[in-house]
Amino acid sequence: MTRLRPRPRTAGARTPVALAVPALLAVAFLLLPLIGILTRTSWGELGAHLSSPEVVQALKLSLVVSFWALGLSLLLGVPLAWLLARTDFPGKAFVRSLVLLPMVLPPTVGGVALLLAFGRRGVLGPWLEDTFGLTLPFQTTGAVVAATFVAMPFLVISLEGALGGLRPRYEETAASLGASPVRVFFTVTLPMVAPGLIAGAALTWARALGEFGATITFAGNLPGSTQTLPLQVYLLLQERPEAATSVSLLLLVIAMAVLIALRGRWTGTPQAPAARRAAPPEPDTSVATAAPPAPPATGHWPLHTAVTGFNRLTLDAPAGTTIAVVGPNGAGKTTLLRALLGLTSRATAAPLVLGGTDVTALPPHRRGVAWVPQDGALFPHLSALGNTAYGLRARGVPRAEARRSAQEWLDRLGVGSLAHRRPAEVSGGQAQRIALARALASRPRLLLLDEPLSALDQTTRGRVRHTLRRHLEGFGGVCLIVTHDPVEAVSLADRILVLDAGVVLQDAPPAEVARHPRSPWVARMLGRNAWPGTASDGGLRLPGGGLLVVADPPPGGAEALAIIAPEAVSVHREKPAGSPRNVWPGTVREVTSSGSRLRLLIASDEAPDLVAEVTPQAAAELGLVDGVPVWTSVKATEVTVVAL
Repeated sequence: MTRLRPRPRTAGARTPVALAVPALLAVAFLLLPLIGILTRTSWGELGAHLSSPEVVQALKLSLVVSFWALGLSLLLGVPLAWLLARTDFPGKAFVRSLVLLPMVLPPTVGGVALLLAFGRRGVLGPWLEDTFGLTLPFQTTGAVVAATFVAMPFLVISLEGALGGLRPRYEETAASLGASPVRVFFTVTLPMVAPGLIAGAALTWARALGEFGATITFAGNLPGSTQTLPLQVYLLLQERPEAATSVSLLLLVIAMAVLIALRGRWTGTPQAPAARRAAPPEPDTSVATAAPPAPPATGHWPLHTAVTGFNRLTLDAPAGTTIAVVGPNGAGKTTLLRALLGLTSRATAAPLVLGGTDVTALPPHRRGVAWVPQDGALFPHLSALGNTAYGLRARGVPRAEARRSAQEWLDRLGVGSLAHRRPAEVSGGQAQRIALARALASRPRLLLLDEPLSALDQTTRGRVRHTLRRHLEGFGGVCLIVTHDPVEAVSLADRILVLDAGVVLQDAPPAEVARHPRSPWVARMLGRNAWPGTASDGGLRLPGGGLLVVADPPPGGAEALAIIAPEAVSVHREKPAGSPRNVWPGTVREVTSSGSRLRLLIASDEAPDLVAEVTPQAAAELGLVDGVPVWTSVKATEVTVVAL
């Protein structure tokens, strides 16, 4: 038998010659000058050239000037980059153009502009000299100013790109844990954009080290004061070309070392996050063993809010209440949570009273509202323990006490053994529990959970749901949990708040919502058929013109919703005879498994799509597969009608 060998993979489409030739010419054009320096360097005299007193003096001055320029660029450029990346203000495009201007402006023109601004007869020069006795031109300080002017844009552009790629959710989550904007900036924002900041700083320093045009125009070429290494090259080129080549080689090596070390990170593009390493399976101690009980609530914080804008609702809840917020995409669920956090624009107002205290005018970090977003938003640069202690540290709790309390919360949620791991080293379920521990440890008055279990598999979701339910029992505030899972809504919540287009359709206990859902979407979420219609002639007139006969019709002309359980739908291969009042022909369009039963999606020209449930044995006997024509029937007594 001949063994078939797999064909080798092709590397890709062949590069067109019309593109390859100009590209190679471009590489040669950029490479030849470097080859020229290498071939013309007097290698035997290299040490003598670089150790000469004037070169050493110029090198020291260049290092002083470049590091001072880097310091000024960090001091001024980091806030400017944050402003450009995080805020909208009039003239933003003009400010960004100013940042880019030194990169496209001829350096000598930049030097002239600096003279006209800071020279003795410039705009600010006389004032600086009279007030502070500070003269910038033809001084070392002038060389620093010139280098900063041409080099700072590299830092701003690189850092702005990194900040633009950082999701605000991390900063918003930190604010919800009680961290002030300044603390968020230094403990979350800067560490997470550190690669972009380091790359920008390295490029800024290298550009400042090699600055020539603006320096010689604004600061002159004074040995020991402003004669930096590039100016020394210019001077040596006129008198000792071999020495100029050696010094040029030194600058070339420094520049190439910086670029090689950065490996392309100067663009500011955020690096792809490290893949989550699979954590070894561990026993779920929050379920398998008796974890320590949650500490008793230190306060009770009932909730009152009246939201206006896209969402229009009034919400009151006593302390200890858990409310499930459900509705279709775009219903306003996340908008509601962000309004309670104080993160929405002025168009959406949410006066918020917690425990009798009006916190509406307070910024997010002072409201006592903790938020767990869908992905948890764990800070990747902190361990699980550091994440959990973050809110306590932001509120001024001493480090040892904060870490002790954080460890206790991690133990309660069954992830205490992961305290020293970072988010990339834990599984999805473990990360969700760490995020929940972080929120509960911050001692919030209002807890907001935005689909916290949506990314988990069914087994892990059940375990985390059990843990969450047990710990919410001792919570002294109100918890709002956004979910699309009917099991979560029914098992976790005391009330279900149904939203659609920002309006409350229903606010009732789970049992009431399950029996009488007032939203087609909620009915379908609960696994029911939901047909809206208008009461007419002893039944419900459907949008397509058909009539659904019901046992207890509402008053004529009333808008209503017919709820039909899938198990109440009978499926036949022939038209049934007997008592059913509602009979329609249709075609099986989809067959799916639902526990021990099969779900059929049946399409019909005479009625809306209908979901029916049958046993696998019945499906086999009737030959129910995709595309088979069938008849469906529903008894009038099996239809529940909810007035809208």
